[in-house]
Amino acid sequence: MAGSDPDPDDVKRLVRRHWNGRAGTFDEQPEHGIHSEAQRARWLAVLEGWTPEAPRRALDLGCGTGVLAILLAELGHDVVGVDAAPAMVRQARGKMGNRAVEVALGDATRLGVADGAVGLAVERHLLWTLPEPGSALAEWRRVVEPGGRIVCFEGRWDHDEPRGEYGTIHEALPGYDGWSAKALAARLADAGLVDVDAAPLADPVLRGREPGESLPHDYVVAAGTVPD
Repeated sequence: MAGSDPDPDDVKRLVRRHWNGRAGTFDEQPEHGIHSEAQRARWLAVLEGWTPEAPRRALDLGCGTGVLAILLAELGHDVVGVDAAPAMVRQARGKMGNRAVEVALGDATRLGVADGAVGLAVERHLLWTLPEPGSALAEWRRVVEPGGRIVCFEGRWDHDEPRGEYGTIHEALPGYDGWSAKALAARLADAGLVDVDAAPLADPVLRGREPGESLPHDYVVAAGTVPD
């Protein structure tokens, strides 16, 4: 797709195909799944620190296998997870058990949700995969009520050669190389959010590794409030 102006829907279709193919092994990666009680506790603490006090109606956007949806529910939020990859949705639904968490197949950039319908929207490693991240943030701002919060977990990636479908679409993704904390915060501010804050996520245990272990990428979190 180099030198062309690809249709965003075509790009999203290939992104969906890529992650659909990785759903079965997604949780095996240290940073993707939850592999210890210590990691789970660190994630709960991070989420509690960056999200409003529960209970809130919450969306987990690009929920993948449902890791954050489960943790948000444990914090007392009423959670709906949304993902475009059918295999990811199947994996997430299979993990829910008796949890009152809904997982829906859908496009997180075109939500069939009323304006201001939720108090919290969270995404992890979704924004960088989108051909139009600004439009996505505008959609998330639309569905979050005034005073509600949007929380983005992203990073600054050190990619090798583009993998799989990304070999043909990476140049169409403005966030393919990710963002620093400062740059991600600027994205949220440009989307009209207020009280924007950001920080690195450099805790090896949070990311499924041993204390003191080196980390392959820079992970960051940024959040902002929908103004009144």
